[in-house]
Amino acid sequence: MSKRDYYETLGITNGASEADIKKAFRAKAKELHPDKNAGSSKAEEEFKAVNEAYEILKDPNKKAAYDQYGHAAFENGGFGNSSGGADFSSAFSDVFEDLFGDFMGGSSRRGSSSSSRRGSDLRYNMTLSLEEAYKGKSTTITVPSSVKCDQCSGTGGKDGSQPSSCPTCGGLGKVRAQQGFFTVERTCPTCSGKGQMNKNPCRFCSGSGTSQKNKNLSVNIPPGVETGTRIRLSGEGEVGLQNGPSGDLYIFTEVLDHSIFQRDGANLFCQIPISIVSATLGGDIEAPTLDGGKTRVKVPAGIQNGKQLRLRGKGMPNIRGSSFGDLYIELHIETPVNLNEKQKDILREFDKSLQENDNNPKHSNFFSKVKNFWEKNSN
Repeated sequence: MSKRDYYETLGITNGASEADIKKAFRAKAKELHPDKNAGSSKAEEEFKAVNEAYEILKDPNKKAAYDQYGHAAFENGGFGNSSGGADFSSAFSDVFEDLFGDFMGGSSRRGSSSSSRRGSDLRYNMTLSLEEAYKGKSTTITVPSSVKCDQCSGTGGKDGSQPSSCPTCGGLGKVRAQQGFFTVERTCPTCSGKGQMNKNPCRFCSGSGTSQKNKNLSVNIPPGVETGTRIRLSGEGEVGLQNGPSGDLYIFTEVLDHSIFQRDGANLFCQIPISIVSATLGGDIEAPTLDGGKTRVKVPAGIQNGKQLRLRGKGMPNIRGSSFGDLYIELHIETPVNLNEKQKDILREFDKSLQENDNNPKHSNFFSKVKNFWEKNSN
């Protein structure tokens, strides 16, 4: 029976790159893994074929010989005779880390000779008012965290004794087991992957070298933060196991809504109501600023509803520099309510004078178009 083409076995074409060949082998190895094909002789044979194809095609010299002469290049001792002699562990090691992570739920890196581990990072959510985000804030926060055990000075051993190499894994943190035609590495069950262990663990921390305790930290929140800003405090996270380095603390800020100002990045927006008279005649109005002050704003005569006036540099500070955003004053013309008869008569007389002098050009233009529209459609 003739041998199956190596490219066909891996499901790739003749012009496949080295990366494509490795990717194809990884996919086939996952598909044929014994965890998915327990006791299947067919899967074992298929993997042997896939492994043999990969052993040839991953080697540039062997691949070149195969591309020119096919399987005949490896007969009669050529290139070490690949038939049935493929080294499973050699090929599988090329992709073992990827596969191990998929099947075991983590990295396949072997444990180091030290049991020290970096501590976990911590997250702290801080709520600020818009004024605090504008000015910045210095405060003290309380963070529940693991700290170095006082009794063993972080070694995890009784009276500060140092850990020794794990007798099961020899300090690797991993043990090997034969599983079908694979040699599989697993986390050492004795030391839980640490590689070291204490024969006499500290009774206060059970050998971890850490204990739980609240710690108070003074933090400075810079001006200009917004919701989602992340501030990193290096080394203020969980302490590492057995004198390992500490993790980091990340402060995430949330800026509350304001009753007067709305924020968009570094810019602020403020809606200010004005009377019809002020909008018509123009003049000055006082506008609030987020720093607690006020500024005078000139309103042009005849300004229309919704018009925005820009005040440069009156917005939020830029967290990455010394610049400031702008403050936009949006004017809303308020229609008077609860008028008495005298006021109504004055308005009627005023409206009549407006119509006589054509003081509302937009109004006149619109209804002129409407009149033409009606006349056109009535014919």
